[in-house]
Amino acid sequence: MQIPRPGGTAGLAGRAVSRVGYGAMQLERLRGDRAAALALLRRAVELGVDHIDTAYFYGDGFVNGLLGEAIRPDDGVTIVSKVGATPDPGGRLPLRPAQRPEELRASVEDNLKSLGLDRIPVVNLRRLDAGPGLRAEGDQRVDLDDQLAVMTAMRDEGKIGAIGLGSVTLDGLRRALPAGIACVQNAYSLVCRDDEPLLRLCRDEGVAWVPFFPLGGAFPQMPKVTGEAAVVAAAASLGRTPSQIGLAWLLHHAPHVLLIPGTSSVAHLEENVAAGAVTFDEATLAALDAVPSRPADVPLG
Repeated sequence: MQIPRPGGTAGLAGRAVSRVGYGAMQLERLRGDRAAALALLRRAVELGVDHIDTAYFYGDGFVNGLLGEAIRPDDGVTIVSKVGATPDPGGRLPLRPAQRPEELRASVEDNLKSLGLDRIPVVNLRRLDAGPGLRAEGDQRVDLDDQLAVMTAMRDEGKIGAIGLGSVTLDGLRRALPAGIACVQNAYSLVCRDDEPLLRLCRDEGVAWVPFFPLGGAFPQMPKVTGEAAVVAAAASLGRTPSQIGLAWLLHHAPHVLLIPGTSSVAHLEENVAAGAVTFDEATLAALDAVPSRPADVPLG
């Protein structure tokens, strides 16, 4: 029996994938219960999830190792990883920038080894130019063209199937498009919509829009989608959770949106996938569209 794909499908690197995928970062919380982590990944596949986002720096290879063990070739899952940072367990933050071309290449090799793959379907270059999170300083401020040169070289070598970008500006995406960009990952949600022009450019160019922090609130300074009155009202009216309303709004907002909500709970995973079935009437959607947008740009270093 064919499993229905949650939220329908949209294009990613030339393939139709479920619009509700899974972000694997929170699997690190299950470091002490590997069986539970593997069971969660198998449940995601059972639910029709075929797009999983990861990174070597999620648990210093731990999360990638779980994916390599749990995801089988015949599952048809598109694995998307990212480069541009590296673990820094002893630092002020658990990550530090790793933007230089030789660091990008080393990170791709780390991802290949930890995932047990010869080729990663999509690798996102996290630029650190925009949105909440790390900022590049000193020799970590690298020209985009130099980074794209090594990314395209690795694509030509067969190590990468397609190239994505993350935390990128509108000008950065315009510069990168000739290299062939499959997706963009920027912070974006109902309450943080500064990147609307970037989202529209992606739509026009056939580039998938994959928002991280899709419910806002990742840092204390950021607004939370689930606290908005219109979101709470819609959830009560439809018998859904505020989180499901926030995720569903993203799917309704543009057809090229792909979601990668993360969790370490099977119940929460099932709730996220079910958001793909939420529908809105015109009045509810208008009320959600009217929620004001606030800045999401919260530098951390």
